[in-house]
Amino acid sequence: MNANETGQVETKKPARALTGKVVSNKMEKTIAVEIERLIKHARYGKYIRRTTKLLAHDENKEAREGDTVSIMPCRPMSRRKSYKLVSVIQKASA
Repeated sequence: MNANETGQVETKKPARALTGKVVSNKMEKTIAVEIERLIKHARYGKYIRRTTKLLAHDENKEAREGDTVSIMPCRPMSRRKSYKLVSVIQKASA
């Protein structure tokens, strides 16, 4: 916490957690998570489904393919990996 010129204490916003589905866990301590979102088309107003694939750090190798997980941003760990696994929300059915 930092105090600004007026003496008020500023607090940092917590990092935004994202929810997505694990599409790959074939790497060492890394999972690929697909985040799905809906955007509105500028002209037609129809909602379009867009996906983003992010790499996240999975220290204990607890996530499997098909699991729904929660990830949050962290410092960059490699060229493409700058998220870490927070928790496994729902396990994939076997």
